[in-house]
Amino acid sequence: MNGKSLLSNDTGVLLASACPQSSSATTAQHAAPIDPAAPLQFVINAASGQHDQGMIGQVIEEALRLSGRTGELLFARPDQLPNMAQQAAATAFGQRSAVVAVGGDGTINAVAQAAHAQGCALGVLPQGTFNYFARTHGIPTDALQALQTLLTCAPVPVQVGLINEHIFLVNASLGLYPELLQDREAFKRRFGRSRLVAFGSALVTLLAVHRVLKLRIERGTDSRDISTTTLFIGNNRLQLEQVGVAQASALDQGCLAAVMLRPIGVLAMLWLLLRGSFGTLGEADTVESFQFHRMRVRPRLGWDGLTVKVAFDGEVSWMQTPLEFKISATPLYLIKPVTGDGATGRSGGST
Repeated sequence: MNGKSLLSNDTGVLLASACPQSSSATTAQHAAPIDPAAPLQFVINAASGQHDQGMIGQVIEEALRLSGRTGELLFARPDQLPNMAQQAAATAFGQRSAVVAVGGDGTINAVAQAAHAQGCALGVLPQGTFNYFARTHGIPTDALQALQTLLTCAPVPVQVGLINEHIFLVNASLGLYPELLQDREAFKRRFGRSRLVAFGSALVTLLAVHRVLKLRIERGTDSRDISTTTLFIGNNRLQLEQVGVAQASALDQGCLAAVMLRPIGVLAMLWLLLRGSFGTLGEADTVESFQFHRMRVRPRLGWDGLTVKVAFDGEVSWMQTPLEFKISATPLYLIKPVTGDGATGRSGGST
């Protein structure tokens, strides 16, 4: 492909852009083999999911004992996760072992950030509400089955996205979606963790009045001014397929998928929520999607240096503009199932 792109006007028409076929080098690089005698480094979010931390610790220790392996269990509060993950990843790299994230997508992001920086292997024991990252890579959500995967499979290079050099595994966004995540966390603290609570909080968020973002997006020599309530960048095929975004297949080409929502009223917003639940969001006239390898986003008036609220893998933070989204040239080495022909597998129900 020649790198040219076809841009639409600001009417919500589908965009298509060319992408390099092997931009992230995920098929050419391989992680060093893990030394089975070295202890695995488990970084456990003590506040994640519905599982008692003592119980998950016992499950891990028993699985290690039965397999003849060893491991260190490191429990951390959310504010301790980044530092603990960095220390655990450094230890894993030095001992030719792996660092294992035990928690939801936010926990996995923090540990993956450290593993990616160190170049060590990452294992995952999913404990969150949706577990998009684990499910799209065929890692079971059941703790015992996930441990079996961890103890029997080898590291495989997988694609990661970057937003201003911070990795994201599932998605990154600005506008409405970060607000939705913040409201969802408030609902979880009050009503507990469940998909029903998450849906209810999304409904409340969508009924509120939303600020329209006036942005300029730049891809190579192409630039375009847009007005949108949210800009969503996806790096997870399962999540994109579930809501019906056509660009889900772009991830197989070493690209990221972008979804933009035109400014609309409350009733239209509720209709979009319904369409997303039925997997037909991408068919709506007010939704625009396109694929890309690198994109810069800044305020339309060019006021670089402003801070904006962004979300990545379920966590909300503030970043300076311009925002640059791209594929990392260095893959993440994830311990996951691989099919007989070398393709990565996804668990049942997650296609």
